[in-house]
Amino acid sequence: MLCRVEVGLKSHVRDVVGARVARKIANELGIATDGVRVIKVFTLEGLDQSEIDLAVERGALHDPVLHEVSLQPLASGFDWAVEVGFRPGVTDNEGRTAQETLAIVLGLDKARMESVKAYVANQYLISGDLDRKTVEHVCKDLLANELIQRYEFKSAEEWSREPGFEARAARVTGQASDEVAVIGLSSMSDQEMMDFSRANTLALSLEELRTIRDYYQQPEIMESRKNDGLPADPTDAEIEVLAQTWSEHCKHKIFSSLITFENAETGKTEVVDSLYKTYIQGSTKAIRKRNAESGPYGDYCLSVFKDNAGVIKFSESLNVCVKVETHNSPSALDPYGGALTGIVGVNRDPMGTGMGANLLCNTDVFCFASPFHEGELPPRLLHPRRVFEGVREGVEHGGNKSGIPTVNGSIVFDERYLGKPLVYCGTVGTMPVEVAGRPSEDKAALPGDAIVMCGGRIGKDGIHGATFSSEELHEGSPATAVQIGDPITQRKMYDFLMRARDKGLYNAITDNGAGGLSSSVGEMAEDCGGFDMDLAKAPLKYDGLKRGRFSFPRHRSA
Repeated sequence: MLCRVEVGLKSHVRDVVGARVARKIANELGIATDGVRVIKVFTLEGLDQSEIDLAVERGALHDPVLHEVSLQPLASGFDWAVEVGFRPGVTDNEGRTAQETLAIVLGLDKARMESVKAYVANQYLISGDLDRKTVEHVCKDLLANELIQRYEFKSAEEWSREPGFEARAARVTGQASDEVAVIGLSSMSDQEMMDFSRANTLALSLEELRTIRDYYQQPEIMESRKNDGLPADPTDAEIEVLAQTWSEHCKHKIFSSLITFENAETGKTEVVDSLYKTYIQGSTKAIRKRNAESGPYGDYCLSVFKDNAGVIKFSESLNVCVKVETHNSPSALDPYGGALTGIVGVNRDPMGTGMGANLLCNTDVFCFASPFHEGELPPRLLHPRRVFEGVREGVEHGGNKSGIPTVNGSIVFDERYLGKPLVYCGTVGTMPVEVAGRPSEDKAALPGDAIVMCGGRIGKDGIHGATFSSEELHEGSPATAVQIGDPITQRKMYDFLMRARDKGLYNAITDNGAGGLSSSVGEMAEDCGGFDMDLAKAPLKYDGLKRGRFSFPRHRSA
């Protein structure tokens, strides 16, 4: 059964969140209201009436000192009621926490806990002389991000005829599928291949698609696949692996390419073979060589350009690990979720560097268009002020809920950032010089090692993260490519990993970044020559997701 539980502040308690929303409506949209009150709505699934009554009685979802709780609508004394919740398939961290709390309060075992679901929405009760068009403007441009959230609104008159909103759980129906689809590239025209790439957010160029097609049509490859019981054409899993591996996000094709340009100062045409190797790796090598020969501390770099983050010497007992990366495209579509997963994502890089680093602090740099921008916005672009506030709040929440303080940062404004903001997130960590008797910056997976994944469950959010970030933003950019970070689960994972590290329980570790399991496991398997992974064992957030078996046999080259 489905049941709605509404939680609101008692009449004598000041609604600070509602007052803040009212100020934002006035300051950011220029719309005056007489006030806003907020009610938290929990939609519960899988509990019987006696369990729901017990949860309410024991205060599982509310603070009895501050809140009133009801199974009936609490709204009263308003002009417009708005309800905002996540769309199906989007991570609901607050709902997951409510689910865990209910399991503890009701004493549910693990099997029963899996059948209980909780979904959270916010109900905004707005007072003021507003028309329907204005309220919809408030919903679309402030209260809800339509990419990841759904909203409903009713006037007080409509509410009097039919009080409350429909109790809808954000469910994904269908059973998990282990079937693997075969992609018939050999029968596709150039245009059909490009349409396929665009529709599936593969970010592959026509040249790359032709290369993949031609590879699978080689007689020796076709014979080898036939002997292994594989279809002649690539499977969807193979295409996805190639797409993320070749993506700009993972491969840095622009940085690595051959660039011909005209030097404006000399008038000569010059060629640079890889900006990355020439100006980033090259300058680093020059500095390291200079330091080794004449620097006061010698070459203090321990691990550079080969792991998730760089590692340098700091003292006789301590190394320092530093990583900074961007999260621009996700933050353009969903500022809060994009920046939240940006900061918790860059936290995972030091965690997965060497044998793992203890996290010390965060830093950031944000680049936005003017928050006072008044021009027309292209389709699906959010106003810079909304991007600014969402990114700031996302990084704040990601760091604070993970227990990692943000110690410094800066903000830059320029109209050229209207199309896509720049969101730099960085993390500093420390590592003992030695871990379990070996240098902390070194790691190597060994034949026979088990593949263990820990952290949050897999959902639709974050799928195609690497390839989505490699494309230009467009009206069809998928909301599901933006992962919604889960800092509380990540903190639990971090505490566990540091203990496992100190006990020497693993030989190699890395993070599941934008490329997912194929990237993380594939990187570590370079040490031992291959891997065999059963994706059917991966824990999912809900039914309806495809999964199957993926092999990278040791007898076959990458």
